[in-house]
Amino acid sequence: MKNIVKTLCLGLAIFAVNNAMAQKKHHKIEVEASENTPNYIPAVRLINNEDGSCKFEKGYIPTLKHTNTTTFWVNNKTEEWEKNAHPAPRRQYVITLKGKIKFKVSDGSTFIIEPGTILLAEDLKGTGHSWEMVKSKEWERLYVPIAENADDLFVANNK
Repeated sequence: MKNIVKTLCLGLAIFAVNNAMAQKKHHKIEVEASENTPNYIPAVRLINNEDGSCKFEKGYIPTLKHTNTTTFWVNNKTEEWEKNAHPAPRRQYVITLKGKIKFKVSDGSTFIIEPGTILLAEDLKGTGHSWEMVKSKEWERLYVPIAENADDLFVANNK
């Protein structure tokens, strides 16, 4: 079962990469590739500052690396409370299958997530983040929680 879940997640992530497009007026999701990172998927990680506020960092997740996950689910519904500022309920990958979502963090900075870029939600305290749909009425996504103490595999661009 674990291999099926991992294969499904990798397949969905690869599908999302093939449909990626960045929007110019917001932070563009760019990955600084090197000889050491030839196979990756762009990612944005939401994390907390020491004061509990939320920020984001751009980077990537290397392909064909395994992390410990226990389950996953898909969602295509949204409730109004989800659009208000809130912390992530758990460490998790959020893989967008359809839709274009603008996220906003504590200092007002924004970025766009759409198919091809993985969101890693790790802002577990404080006011968290908010989001809104951009030029779309639906957000289809796959949630993949990361097991406690497991490596999230995220590599920041500045490292």
